[in-house]
Amino acid sequence: MTNYIMTHDLHKCMGCGACLMACKIENNVTAGIKWLTFETRTVGKFPNVRYEFQLNQCNHCENAPCARNCPTKAMHKDFGGLTLHDPRRCVGCRACMVACPYDAISFNRDQPHAQYRDDKPVASGTSSGKELAGRMLAPIPTHNPALDQGYVSIRQKGLVEKCTFCFHRLARGQQPRCVEACPAQARLLGDLDDPNDPIHELIAKHGYMTRLEARITHPKVYYLNSY
Repeated sequence: MTNYIMTHDLHKCMGCGACLMACKIENNVTAGIKWLTFETRTVGKFPNVRYEFQLNQCNHCENAPCARNCPTKAMHKDFGGLTLHDPRRCVGCRACMVACPYDAISFNRDQPHAQYRDDKPVASGTSSGKELAGRMLAPIPTHNPALDQGYVSIRQKGLVEKCTFCFHRLARGQQPRCVEACPAQARLLGDLDDPNDPIHELIAKHGYMTRLEARITHPKVYYLNSY
Protein backbone atom coordinates (compact mmCIF):
# COMPACT_ATOMS: atom_id res chain seq x y z
CA MET A 1 0.00 0.00 0.00
CA THR A 2 1.25 3.48 -0.85
CA ASN A 3 1.55 5.96 2.02
CA TYR A 4 1.99 9.44 0.52
CA ILE A 5 3.92 12.23 2.23
CA MET A 6 4.97 15.66 0.97
CA THR A 7 8.29 17.30 1.86
CA HIS A 8 8.94 21.03 1.77
CA ASP A 9 12.58 22.15 2.04
CA LEU A 10 12.63 25.47 3.90
CA HIS A 11 16.19 26.21 2.74
CA LYS A 12 15.31 25.88 -0.93
CA CYS A 13 11.93 27.65 -0.91
CA MET A 14 12.25 31.31 -1.93
CA GLY A 15 8.59 32.28 -1.66
CA CYS A 16 8.13 32.90 -5.39
CA GLY A 17 4.52 31.67 -5.37
CA ALA A 18 4.85 29.48 -8.47
CA CYS A 19 3.31 26.56 -6.58
CA LEU A 20 0.33 28.65 -5.47
CA MET A 21 -0.46 29.73 -9.04
CA ALA A 22 0.04 26.22 -10.42
CA CYS A 23 -2.29 24.80 -7.78
CA LYS A 24 -5.07 27.24 -8.64
CA ILE A 25 -4.86 26.55 -12.38
CA GLU A 26 -4.54 22.78 -12.05
CA ASN A 27 -7.51 22.42 -9.72
CA ASN A 28 -9.90 25.06 -11.13
CA VAL A 29 -9.72 27.00 -7.85
CA THR A 30 -11.69 30.25 -7.81
CA ALA A 31 -10.54 33.63 -6.48
CA GLY A 32 -10.70 33.90 -2.71
CA ILE A 33 -10.28 30.15 -2.17
CA LYS A 34 -6.82 28.92 -1.20
CA TRP A 35 -5.68 25.33 -1.20
CA LEU A 36 -2.09 26.41 -0.60
CA THR A 37 -0.76 29.39 1.37
CA PHE A 38 2.58 30.37 2.84
CA GLU A 39 3.82 32.23 5.88
CA THR A 40 6.95 34.37 6.00
CA ARG A 41 9.07 33.93 9.11
CA THR A 42 12.18 35.82 10.20
CA VAL A 43 14.80 33.46 11.60
CA GLY A 44 17.88 34.48 13.61
CA LYS A 45 19.07 37.75 15.08
CA PHE A 46 20.57 40.76 13.34
CA PRO A 47 22.90 40.74 11.49
CA ASN A 48 22.52 36.99 10.91
CA VAL A 49 18.93 37.02 9.74
CA ARG A 50 17.15 35.10 7.00
CA TYR A 51 13.60 34.59 5.82
CA GLU A 52 11.83 31.25 5.72
CA PHE A 53 8.72 30.66 3.65
CA GLN A 54 6.64 27.90 5.19
CA LEU A 55 3.83 26.59 3.03
CA ASN A 56 0.55 25.49 4.58
CA GLN A 57 -2.00 23.18 3.02
CA CYS A 58 -4.06 20.14 3.91
CA ASN A 59 -1.64 17.88 5.78
CA HIS A 60 -3.55 14.69 4.87
CA CYS A 61 -3.26 13.69 8.50
CA GLU A 62 -3.13 10.03 9.39
CA ASN A 63 -5.43 10.84 12.30
CA ALA A 64 -7.56 13.36 10.42
CA PRO A 65 -9.98 15.28 12.66
CA CYS A 66 -11.84 16.64 9.62
CA ALA A 67 -12.75 13.12 8.48
CA ARG A 68 -13.73 12.04 11.98
CA ASN A 69 -16.08 14.99 12.39
CA CYS A 70 -17.74 14.99 8.96
CA PRO A 71 -21.33 13.78 9.50
CA THR A 72 -21.86 12.67 5.88
CA LYS A 73 -18.39 11.15 5.31
CA ALA A 74 -17.83 13.62 2.49
CA MET A 75 -14.41 14.17 4.06
CA HIS A 76 -12.81 10.74 4.22
CA LYS A 77 -9.58 8.77 4.13
CA ASP A 78 -8.80 7.17 0.78
CA PHE A 79 -6.08 5.40 -1.20
CA GLY A 80 -2.47 6.18 -0.31
CA GLY A 81 -3.53 7.61 3.04
CA LEU A 82 -4.94 10.73 1.39
CA THR A 83 -7.67 12.77 3.04
CA LEU A 84 -10.15 13.49 0.26
CA HIS A 85 -13.47 15.30 -0.03
CA ASP A 86 -16.50 14.21 -2.03
CA PRO A 87 -18.50 17.36 -2.89
CA ARG A 88 -21.49 15.24 -3.84
CA ARG A 89 -21.89 14.21 -0.20
CA CYS A 90 -21.04 17.61 1.29
CA VAL A 91 -23.90 19.54 2.92
CA GLY A 92 -21.79 22.59 3.75
CA CYS A 93 -22.06 22.24 7.53
CA ARG A 94 -18.35 23.15 7.90
CA ALA A 95 -17.76 20.73 10.78
CA CYS A 96 -14.53 19.78 9.01
CA MET A 97 -13.34 23.40 9.02
CA VAL A 98 -13.94 23.69 12.76
CA ALA A 99 -12.07 20.43 13.38
CA CYS A 100 -9.05 21.20 11.17
CA PRO A 101 -6.21 22.74 13.25
CA TYR A 102 -4.33 23.86 10.13
CA ASP A 103 -6.95 26.21 8.65
CA ALA A 104 -6.56 24.27 5.40
CA ILE A 105 -10.21 23.95 4.33
CA SER A 106 -12.06 26.68 2.43
CA PHE A 107 -15.80 27.34 2.08
CA ASN A 108 -17.45 28.68 -1.06
CA ARG A 109 -19.63 31.53 0.19
CA ASP A 110 -20.26 32.71 -3.37
CA GLN A 111 -20.75 31.02 -6.71
CA PRO A 112 -17.21 30.18 -7.98
CA HIS A 113 -15.81 31.94 -11.05
CA ALA A 114 -18.74 34.35 -11.19
CA GLN A 115 -16.76 36.68 -13.46
CA TYR A 116 -17.08 34.15 -16.29
CA ARG A 117 -20.88 34.28 -16.15
CA ASP A 118 -20.96 38.07 -16.27
CA ASP A 119 -22.06 39.37 -19.67
CA LYS A 120 -20.86 42.93 -19.01
CA PRO A 121 -17.42 43.84 -20.45
CA VAL A 122 -14.81 45.23 -18.07
CA ALA A 123 -14.24 48.16 -20.44
CA SER A 124 -15.92 49.38 -23.61
CA GLY A 125 -14.87 47.38 -26.66
CA THR A 126 -13.61 44.38 -24.70
CA SER A 127 -15.11 40.93 -24.27
CA SER A 128 -17.16 40.04 -21.22
CA GLY A 129 -16.15 37.14 -19.01
CA LYS A 130 -19.07 35.12 -20.35
CA GLU A 131 -17.96 35.69 -23.96
CA LEU A 132 -14.39 34.72 -23.12
CA ALA A 133 -15.43 31.45 -21.51
CA GLY A 134 -17.80 30.75 -24.41
CA ARG A 135 -15.00 31.11 -26.95
CA MET A 136 -12.89 28.65 -24.97
CA LEU A 137 -15.81 26.17 -24.95
CA ALA A 138 -15.26 25.70 -21.21
CA PRO A 139 -16.78 26.95 -17.96
CA ILE A 140 -13.62 29.01 -17.34
CA PRO A 141 -10.74 29.84 -19.71
CA THR A 142 -8.22 27.83 -17.65
CA HIS A 143 -10.56 24.87 -17.14
CA ASN A 144 -8.76 21.59 -16.41
CA PRO A 145 -11.02 18.71 -17.56
CA ALA A 146 -8.83 16.15 -15.77
CA LEU A 147 -10.85 16.80 -12.61
CA ASP A 148 -14.12 15.87 -14.29
CA GLN A 149 -13.48 12.18 -13.60
CA GLY A 150 -13.62 11.06 -9.97
CA TYR A 151 -14.06 14.58 -8.60
CA VAL A 152 -16.29 17.59 -9.20
CA SER A 153 -14.41 19.80 -11.62
CA ILE A 154 -15.67 23.10 -10.18
CA ARG A 155 -17.07 23.09 -6.67
CA GLN A 156 -20.30 24.97 -6.05
CA LYS A 157 -21.54 27.62 -3.65
CA GLY A 158 -22.15 26.21 -0.19
CA LEU A 159 -19.48 23.51 -0.37
CA VAL A 160 -15.99 23.18 1.13
CA GLU A 161 -12.82 22.25 -0.72
CA LYS A 162 -9.12 21.72 -0.07
CA CYS A 163 -5.82 20.31 -1.36
CA THR A 164 -5.98 16.73 -2.67
CA PHE A 165 -2.25 16.26 -3.36
CA CYS A 166 -3.51 16.30 -6.99
CA PHE A 167 -4.70 12.71 -6.63
CA HIS A 168 -5.95 12.79 -10.23
CA ARG A 169 -2.30 13.22 -11.28
CA LEU A 170 -1.05 10.57 -8.84
CA ALA A 171 -3.39 8.10 -10.53
CA ARG A 172 -1.44 8.74 -13.76
CA GLY A 173 1.95 8.32 -12.06
CA GLN A 174 2.66 12.06 -11.97
CA GLN A 175 3.77 14.36 -9.17
CA PRO A 176 1.36 17.04 -7.88
CA ARG A 177 1.37 20.20 -9.98
CA CYS A 178 2.91 22.29 -7.15
CA VAL A 179 5.91 19.93 -7.11
CA GLU A 180 6.45 20.19 -10.86
CA ALA A 181 6.05 23.98 -10.86
CA CYS A 182 8.60 24.70 -8.11
CA PRO A 183 11.71 26.22 -9.77
CA ALA A 184 13.83 25.55 -6.68
CA GLN A 185 12.75 21.88 -6.41
CA ALA A 186 11.79 22.53 -2.80
CA ARG A 187 8.86 20.10 -2.82
CA LEU A 188 8.53 16.36 -3.39
CA LEU A 189 5.84 13.74 -2.91
CA GLY A 190 6.93 10.24 -2.00
CA ASP A 191 5.90 6.95 -0.44
CA LEU A 192 6.73 6.67 3.26
CA ASP A 193 6.27 2.89 3.17
CA ASP A 194 8.69 2.34 0.28
CA PRO A 195 12.25 2.13 1.68
CA ASN A 196 13.67 2.75 -1.80
CA ASP A 197 11.80 6.01 -2.33
CA PRO A 198 14.22 8.99 -2.62
CA ILE A 199 12.16 10.84 -0.04
CA HIS A 200 13.74 8.76 2.74
CA GLU A 201 17.20 10.03 1.82
CA LEU A 202 15.97 13.63 2.03
CA ILE A 203 14.41 13.08 5.45
CA ALA A 204 17.51 11.33 6.82
CA LYS A 205 19.87 13.99 5.45
CA HIS A 206 17.99 17.15 6.41
CA GLY A 207 15.72 16.19 9.32
CA TYR A 208 12.14 17.31 9.50
CA MET A 209 9.35 18.78 11.58
CA THR A 210 5.57 18.80 11.21
CA ARG A 211 3.05 21.46 12.14
CA LEU A 212 1.26 21.32 15.50
CA GLU A 213 2.78 18.02 16.54
CA ALA A 214 1.09 18.28 19.95
CA ARG A 215 -2.31 17.80 18.29
CA ILE A 216 -1.32 14.19 17.43
CA THR A 217 -2.90 14.34 13.97
CA HIS A 218 0.25 12.79 12.42
CA PRO A 219 0.53 15.19 9.44
CA LYS A 220 1.85 13.96 6.10
CA VAL A 221 3.61 17.24 5.19
CA TYR A 222 7.23 17.21 6.41
CA TYR A 223 9.24 20.44 6.63
CA LEU A 224 12.94 19.83 5.96
CA ASN A 225 15.84 21.96 7.22
CA SER A 226 13.77 23.62 9.93
CA TYR A 227 15.56 25.16 12.90
